[in-house]
Amino acid sequence: MATLSGKTAWITGGGTGIGAASAVALADAGAEVVVSGRREEPLRKIAKEIAAAGGTARVEVLDVARAADVRAVADRIGEVDILLASAGLNVPTRAMAAVSDDDWDLVVNVNLNGVFYPARAVLPGMRAKGDGQLILISSWAGRYATRLTGAAYNATKRAVIALSESINDEEGANGIRSTVIMPGEVATPILKSRPNPPSQAEQDRMLQAEDLAATVRFVAEMPPRACINEVLISPTWNRFYQGFAEL
Repeated sequence: MATLSGKTAWITGGGTGIGAASAVALADAGAEVVVSGRREEPLRKIAKEIAAAGGTARVEVLDVARAADVRAVADRIGEVDILLASAGLNVPTRAMAAVSDDDWDLVVNVNLNGVFYPARAVLPGMRAKGDGQLILISSWAGRYATRLTGAAYNATKRAVIALSESINDEEGANGIRSTVIMPGEVATPILKSRPNPPSQAEQDRMLQAEDLAATVRFVAEMPPRACINEVLISPTWNRFYQGFAEL
């Protein structure tokens, strides 16, 4: 059912993981999707998959940490009805006492600035039409800080929660709503950056990208009168509860 027919959805981090799966899900719901990311090849692959299924997808190569580039891409896209800000990363050396200045800046620039810049770029158009949905991908680590994910990741993901709340505070009266999704462990490529990547058996018990895509679609299909402020979602087999060696 084309519940999002006539809508344009812009997905950052759209080449892999949660972003890619969500692009497919939103296109399946009828939205025209624009996938952005730093690498063109995976973006083209997702766009081809969407087109083969009868959907519509465009590609915009983008480094979300560059404010001027984000503005330029937003101008090319034009009106955006749904923004999914899912670009994110982490670094292998992440303990507070060990993280380098460059790695700290990298995580902040992508995970926080890279969410703020696209959000800021789409707000004027949403404000003008009195409608718009932002979906910001944070993390379980944004709610519950842990040494597993490290100081920079924890700080940026908690800041994304505050950013979403600020958007609702400032823009709710303008018909704009923001949802922050805080997933626990998801089997996506970001796991490769961990000091000790989980085994395949462990990944099989985690949330999968399609689980988050279904969550994103559910949020996007809600009526404009409804704002889902926060979604905290974890694997049933939650290693933060079960216990595991963090580093």
